[in-house]
Amino acid sequence: MNDNVSQTDPQQLGSEIREVRKARGLTLKDLSETVSCSTAYLSRIELGSAKVSAELLQQISKALSVDPNWFFPKQAGDGPLERKHVVRAENRRTLSGMYTRTTEELGFEDELLSSTLSGQCYLILSRFRPGAGTPPEPLEGYSFEGEQHAIVLSGEVELRLGDEIIVLRKGDSFSYPSMIAHRFRNRTDKEATMVWAMSPIRITW
Repeated sequence: MNDNVSQTDPQQLGSEIREVRKARGLTLKDLSETVSCSTAYLSRIELGSAKVSAELLQQISKALSVDPNWFFPKQAGDGPLERKHVVRAENRRTLSGMYTRTTEELGFEDELLSSTLSGQCYLILSRFRPGAGTPPEPLEGYSFEGEQHAIVLSGEVELRLGDEIIVLRKGDSFSYPSMIAHRFRNRTDKEATMVWAMSPIRITW
């Protein structure tokens, strides 16, 4: 990781740290209270005007419940814009390990399709294993500020939206304000996949 820290653009690394912190619902003050760094210096790190040591990044990563290596995505391409903005299929970063609920509780695993968590929304790929997402009744519906848009790429997914049960199949798409209580499950014996666009950035479930 030491080489990654020294070779990574400070602005890119700082932006990633800021977005994970915000997605965790933490302020700079919250984070500074758990690491050996002042609020002012953390702010400079997030702005890219100060470098972060490997030791401090370890502390920050632990406080944010994320593997330190997550901050160093594999990038490929001939030009700097391609390397910065394009995500090759083999270089996708996982999100599920960062969630506060387990894959078994949620019923799906997520990969980040966007090149970064920066921005107003992000794109993810969800994989629903056969029979996943069926914890004991009653199912808790998730509800939070924002909006969700998605399309089913394969398989069949059951969406509980408010009081309605909706079966979604390949090619079906939807969008709704995420303040409406919602929950998904795959009751079939085949994997299902969906691509999502969600806003705002959220990794706490």
